[in-house]
Amino acid sequence: MDMLENWTQPMGTVPLLLIATGAVVFLLFLIMKFRMHAFVALILVSLITAFATGIPAGSIVDVLIFGFADTIASVALLVGLGVMLGRLVEVSGGAQSLADSLMRLFGENRAPLALGVASLIFGFPVFLDAALVVMLPVIFAVARRLGGGILLYALPAAGAFSVMHVFLPPHPGPVAAASLLDANVGLLVLVGLAVALPTWVVAGYAFGQWSGRRFRLPVPEYISGGAEQEHDQHPPKALTVVSMLLLPILLITMNTVLNTLGTSGIVNADATWVGVLMTLGATPVALLISVLVASVVLGTRRGRSRATIEGLLDKSLGPICAIILITGAGGMFGGVLVASGIGDALAGSLENIGLPIMIAGFVISTIIRVAQGSATVALTTSAALMQPLVAAGDYNAMQVVAIVLALSAGSVMLSHVNDSGFWLVGKFLELDVKTTLKTWTVMETIIGFVGFGISWLIFGLAST
Repeated sequence: MDMLENWTQPMGTVPLLLIATGAVVFLLFLIMKFRMHAFVALILVSLITAFATGIPAGSIVDVLIFGFADTIASVALLVGLGVMLGRLVEVSGGAQSLADSLMRLFGENRAPLALGVASLIFGFPVFLDAALVVMLPVIFAVARRLGGGILLYALPAAGAFSVMHVFLPPHPGPVAAASLLDANVGLLVLVGLAVALPTWVVAGYAFGQWSGRRFRLPVPEYISGGAEQEHDQHPPKALTVVSMLLLPILLITMNTVLNTLGTSGIVNADATWVGVLMTLGATPVALLISVLVASVVLGTRRGRSRATIEGLLDKSLGPICAIILITGAGGMFGGVLVASGIGDALAGSLENIGLPIMIAGFVISTIIRVAQGSATVALTTSAALMQPLVAAGDYNAMQVVAIVLALSAGSVMLSHVNDSGFWLVGKFLELDVKTTLKTWTVMETIIGFVGFGISWLIFGLAST
């Protein structure tokens, strides 16, 4: 962060830890007890934390704006375009059509399983937030039809996206960690699947079912425009809807594949055609293309005027403004914690305490995750810290992959108020903070513990 390049944090680990803990507790108090709006509370606590950690006063506003802008730059485009696509799919009756097809294929009793399996497939090349926003209209349609509350269907899907994002290439965290620790990426994909799938069964599906039955919450109405939204009398075929949902997924996958091939030197990353295709596959551009195509396929070709489509898209944006702003403010809080050096101080103090390498990596990754919020940053940073220890040890290829996966497991632990994903998922599903902590945070923590347990078992088997 350029504005702080000449500043060094003078505080030690203990005071920084106390400030971070106090900031989180104070934030939860303001939101849950004092009933302060989350957007206002996050800005206020970010400001107080910046002063308390000694960030130079002249740079505090720049740090706040940087953290907010860095998060909202991608989130606003993704959520805005994603909800537009969802609106078109929903109003055309396409979401209900696809939901009906899923029910016929899997049966109504296995609807959460069907959504989870579909999300595992969609989530292989696509980030959690992008994949979730594309799947939301289908999740909502299934929940409306079958009842039982939104969490029964949303948590298995969100859990599927989460395990794919944290354990498997080509997602950026595992790729960066594999590069830093010199892990075999092909082996990481295979072993990562062996960790991700059973982890999802326990944390995403089983816990999602239990939690969904315990917290029976209504289906949010911001995509459909209300519970009584009328659909077309003759909705599009399920195959048409799948095509609309797959279009951004395929474009994003193209970007991911080309990026991987370019990094490995198989294709010329500087070639014009590679740059053009990667731009078309960038998440915001992919969603823009999908909205334009859906406006024709699900709009004008089905008899809707351009003015009607414009009205539908315009109305879709209003309800999600709070989601975007609160998510950006969560990024602001996380940015302050990063800029203050809290994560680095905690990780540094744990680096050489003599724990077995698997436990040390998991704990360090968890601490960084809790301190600054981002799973990708936690995984990348912890891999960099563990690099000398791994290089000095005589570990085989399978053991190195297991270490990467242990770091991955730590990087997803204890998602809370400094994680933009915490606010994104909570606000998408219209959960209050307490319920988000009891559902999303617990699920992410189970993912971390189960994933670490399986990784440790693999490490042990590879050692024999």
